[in-house]
Amino acid sequence: MISFTDQIENLHTFISTPKRIVSIVPSQTELLYDLGLEDSIVGITKFCAHPIHFKATKTVVGGTKNINFKKVKALQPDVIIANKEENTKEIVEELSQICPVIVTDIYSIEDNLQMILDFGKLFSKRTEAQKWHDKINFAYQDFQSFIKDKPSKKAAYFIWKNPYMVAGKDTFINSLLELNNFKNIYKVKGRYPEVELKKICLEGDPDVVFLSSEPYPFKDEDAFDIGRFTHHAKTVFVDGEMFSWYGTRILKSFKYFKILHAKIYE
Repeated sequence: MISFTDQIENLHTFISTPKRIVSIVPSQTELLYDLGLEDSIVGITKFCAHPIHFKATKTVVGGTKNINFKKVKALQPDVIIANKEENTKEIVEELSQICPVIVTDIYSIEDNLQMILDFGKLFSKRTEAQKWHDKINFAYQDFQSFIKDKPSKKAAYFIWKNPYMVAGKDTFINSLLELNNFKNIYKVKGRYPEVELKKICLEGDPDVVFLSSEPYPFKDEDAFDIGRFTHHAKTVFVDGEMFSWYGTRILKSFKYFKILHAKIYE
């Protein structure tokens, strides 16, 4: 018998190591693959972009917030991997009628590192999980040394248009902004607040505006529209995966951030 407490303090019990996994979180699908669990993953979402061949080899059960429950049930999973932010409480409750649903809750690098070790324990991949934990932790420490002398800049991180929405407090994105010495001007608001462009200077007047590649694909005209409401803020298009995906993706993020700083300060 295996007992497992997830990151929202739900206790789950398994007779043996789960062998059939449905993942409804893209970044966690990638993590499971990197832990060597490809053969155990039977279901994914349409947004699970990595590894790319999964779209052809795994069953797609819908989107992160629009799950086909019949498809999931037909896969006869032993466990479903979800996330508090990515998936709704209603979806988790419905899926719990099929099998145990492990819910992660990631706000920081430390939360992410713990999730990796937890998955290693649950899926009998302790050695692989420890290797990823150590590689990521080493890169994390290295990046902290890199960033310590970089000046702080005020920033706004846009994720959506019509209405305009940004990343605020209590988000993984905000945690990574702070790691990069970017002071999020919208940290005082909710997690993903709607904002008015005409108030951007009054609400913080950022030095840099980030336009994420996901979930909304911002274009050059959006950069122009947003930029004209600032006092000469630098507008930068960024890879949303590098700021919002946890799991093993964060290892690539640290390298990406170094390149990003060179771009901002050039």
